[in-house]
Amino acid sequence: MQYDVIVIGSGPGGYVAAIRCAQLGLKTAIIEKYSTLGGTCLNVGCIPSKALLDSSEHYHNAAHAFKTHGINLDNLSVDFGQMVKRKEEVVAANTSGIAFLMKKNKIDVHQGVGSFKDKNTIIVTKDDKSVQELTTKNVIIATGSKPSSLPFLQIDKKRIITSTEALALKEIPKHLILIGGGVIGLELGSVYSRLGAKVSVIEFMDGIIPTMDKSLGRELQKVLQKQGMEFYLGHKVTGAAVKGKEVTVTFDSPKGEKKELKGDYCLVAVGRIAYTDGLGLDKIGITVEERGKKITVDEHLETSVKGVYAIGDVIRGAMLAHKAEDEGTFVAEIIAGQKPHINYNLIPGVVYTWPEVASVGYTEEQLKEKGVKYKTGSFPFKASGRARASGDLDGFVKVLADAGTDEILGVHMIGPRAADMIAEAVLAMEYRASAEDVTRTSHAHPTFTEAMREACLAATGNRAIHI
Repeated sequence: MQYDVIVIGSGPGGYVAAIRCAQLGLKTAIIEKYSTLGGTCLNVGCIPSKALLDSSEHYHNAAHAFKTHGINLDNLSVDFGQMVKRKEEVVAANTSGIAFLMKKNKIDVHQGVGSFKDKNTIIVTKDDKSVQELTTKNVIIATGSKPSSLPFLQIDKKRIITSTEALALKEIPKHLILIGGGVIGLELGSVYSRLGAKVSVIEFMDGIIPTMDKSLGRELQKVLQKQGMEFYLGHKVTGAAVKGKEVTVTFDSPKGEKKELKGDYCLVAVGRIAYTDGLGLDKIGITVEERGKKITVDEHLETSVKGVYAIGDVIRGAMLAHKAEDEGTFVAEIIAGQKPHINYNLIPGVVYTWPEVASVGYTEEQLKEKGVKYKTGSFPFKASGRARASGDLDGFVKVLADAGTDEILGVHMIGPRAADMIAEAVLAMEYRASAEDVTRTSHAHPTFTEAMREACLAATGNRAIHI
C-alpha cells in the first residue's frame, strides 16, 4: 500500500498530523499499537486525569464549600467505583471520537507496532504476529513518551506505581507518598487528597512545579498545604521497599538527615522519557540522545533522514499535548510545501489542580538571568468581584512587560479557570501586544479575566483600579 504520509502513533500529535495531512490532500495512514486511538493523553494521561480531577473537585466542594452557599448535605460519601466508571466512559467517548475523525478524513488506520524496514517502508506487526508492509514518501514519528523512574526504584505497578496505575486504582489510598513535585504528580496527588487520602510530596528541588515562575510554586504549595498535603522540599529519595500492603520510602534531608515515610502507595512522578523502542531507527541511521532518548530534528522537525519527521514528546521541548498538536499541524504543512511557524516561547503550561496554574512566556527568573529590564504588575483574585462571588479567593495574575516598550514578555497566573484564561495572554503575546493594549480592551464584568486586565494596569504605572 502506497501513501504520501504514514504517521506512527495516534496521540494528540499523531492524529492531528494525520488529519491535517488528509485535509491538504495527502493520502495518509496512521499506525497505533494499542486497540484504541489517542495515545497516552486520551487513554492514560490528560483526559482521564482531568475526569478524576473534576469528580474529586465536586466532592471536595460538597464537603467543604457547599454550606457557605446555603446547601446542606447529609451522609456525604464517595462512590469511588462510579468515579472510575465515569472516567472510563469519558475516555471511551474521546477515543471513539478520534476513530470517527479518521473515517471522516479517509485516513487508513493500521493496528500494530510500526517499525522501519527502510525510510520508505514501514512494517506493521500485529498482535497475532502477522506482518504487513506499507510504503510511503514521508513518515511522521509521533510515538510519545512513557513515565520515567529512578534507577534504584523497582516499580511493581501495585504499590510502587506510575501515573498510569494511579489512574486505575481500585481504592482511595490511605497515605499516598508522592515522589516528584511536578505537574503530573501534583495533579494526581490533588485527586486523592481531595478524596481523603493523606498525601506527602518529596521533591528534590527547593520548590514545586520548578519549571514555572517561582511565585506560582510558592502560592500553589501554600494552597495545597491548606488542603492537607505535606511537602518535603530539597529532599533526595534514596529507596523504596514494599512489605505486604505497606511501602517505606527513605530519603535524605538537605542537611543529610535520614528520613522515612510509610504509606500504602508510592507514586513515582519524576518526569517522562521519549518512547522510541521497537521503531528500528538504527535501520535508517537515526540515533537517539543518551539522555531522554529524544530524536534530534532540524527547524522543520525533520530528522537526519530526509522525509522522516518527528514531533511531540520524542523531540526537544516540553512534553505537552498541545505542543505536539501544533507540531503535527506544522509538519503536515511543511510536507505540503507551506511555510508555517511555531513560537515555542508562547506554548503555555498548565497545572490542573484547583486553583489552576498557567504560565506563558518568560519567567521572572529567566528575565533576570538574561539581563532584560522589565516591569511587573500583579492582581490578587481576592480583589476580584467574580472570584469573591464564587469563593475562589486564592491566587493572582502576574504580568511581566518590557520596561522600555511595554511589550508583554510573560504572564503567570494561579487561580480559578487559569487554564482557560491563559489563552488571552498567549493571543496577546502572539501579536506582540503591550500591557497597555490589554488595558484598553474591554473585559466583561464580573469575570475572572478582569484579573488579567487589572494586572496589566498594575504593570503600566500602578493603575490597577480594584487594589
